[in-house]
Amino acid sequence: MLKLPPVSQCEGIRCSIEKDYNQLCDKQPIGRLLFRQFCDSRPDLKRCIEFLDAVAEYEVSSDEKRIDCGLKVLETYFTNGSAAHLPEIPQETVDECKARLEENPSKDLFVDCTRIVHEYLSRRPFEAYQESVYFSRFLQWKWLEKQPVTKHTFRHYRVLGKGGFGEVCACQVRATGKMYACKKLEKKRIKKRKGESMALNEKRILEKVNSRFVVSLSYTYETKDALCLVLTIMNGGDLKFHIYNMGNPGFDEERAIFYAAELCCGLEDLQKERIVYRSVQSSVTHSLASPRLLYFNFIVQEGKNCNSLFDVSFRITNIICRLTVYSGPDT
Repeated sequence: MLKLPPVSQCEGIRCSIEKDYNQLCDKQPIGRLLFRQFCDSRPDLKRCIEFLDAVAEYEVSSDEKRIDCGLKVLETYFTNGSAAHLPEIPQETVDECKARLEENPSKDLFVDCTRIVHEYLSRRPFEAYQESVYFSRFLQWKWLEKQPVTKHTFRHYRVLGKGGFGEVCACQVRATGKMYACKKLEKKRIKKRKGESMALNEKRILEKVNSRFVVSLSYTYETKDALCLVLTIMNGGDLKFHIYNMGNPGFDEERAIFYAAELCCGLEDLQKERIVYRSVQSSVTHSLASPRLLYFNFIVQEGKNCNSLFDVSFRITNIICRLTVYSGPDT
């Protein structure tokens, strides 16, 4: 059973943790959830969170619905007398948003507004959050995070696939029952193929990325024989399987466009972190709502010295074009 430590046991973390709003309340999933719960308990802060959610919905709305969605945001949060009115946003910023919505309703229309809201939340609300029971709960989770992770933390199940450095198997956290994919990189193969820097780079980049379109790195540990990366499990099969084994070969145009759009969203999130990649392997996970396409495996480079941008553009364009004409992606 999962058991959180007493709050008094976490005071050392309270003193040592970096008090950075962006890291604690936005990028870290548990911190983001607890900060939102704190804001929900205060009406004046709850409307800020609702505004950020409304903007996120606007950004992913279709071109046909974007103007209506933008007008709804403006009416709800920027009309004097509205129950959810945000006085923190200057009127000139609101007027600029209205003008841009009529001329060019781009998805970054409200970027200045969201920046102002985050700046507001990062001051007194963030200070109040640090004194609340929600932050104490966050410290308990951080304490739990710092405990050593070993192979005994998980139950290991069947092999899902094999690669050049090892295999990927399904695993389950004993304390929570949650399923993951464990990517085992065999040390002998890494050393033989001189892949030490590649393995460390993959771990570092996966730690950095936080996107709904890219698999997340949840745990890392090592055994005598392998380096292990515990990742989001994709239980829907890879893209090639869906193209050739689910009914007639290929996808209809609407589904192909949907998958290609998700690929582009994932690439955009990686580029925001200054990450360049040379190959992509796509897997599918199915939910009751809709399928989602995420990257399961990729080789990454970061920094100014990367010279493979042409190679990246060619490969990704080739994958999307082949997908659109109902052929399998490059392997």
